[in-house]
Amino acid sequence: MSITYSIEPDLPAGEYIDVLNKSGLGVRRPVDDPERIQRMIDCAGVVLCARDDGRLVGAARSITDFSYCCYLSDLAVDKAYQGRGIGQELIARTQEVIGEECMLLLLEAPMARGYYKHVGFEPVENGWILPRKK
Repeated sequence: MSITYSIEPDLPAGEYIDVLNKSGLGVRRPVDDPERIQRMIDCAGVVLCARDDGRLVGAARSITDFSYCCYLSDLAVDKAYQGRGIGQELIARTQEVIGEECMLLLLEAPMARGYYKHVGFEPVENGWILPRKK
């Protein structure tokens, strides 16, 4: 396995939808709306990709000000590639891009509850959310 990593702000929605579905995140994202997915990609501050021989097998999409905080909105790794350190590498590379002054935060997907502590995230209880209407 020779995984390559790159920043890809122009990632096509179709490829992203495919990895969301193959990771299990597709059930929690609007994968039936490619235009919306493309807007999600286009407006992200950082889109990092993991590829195996050109095939997208992982992606981390973040929204950030590059100064204080970065919201890791999606961390998706194809289930066939999970457990190989790809998610950890995507997180580490996101941290490199945003710099040391910037905190990295996320809302965990229920299916990944144990993963984030394993890779160094600390739980917080002081958050609130207004859910999206659509």
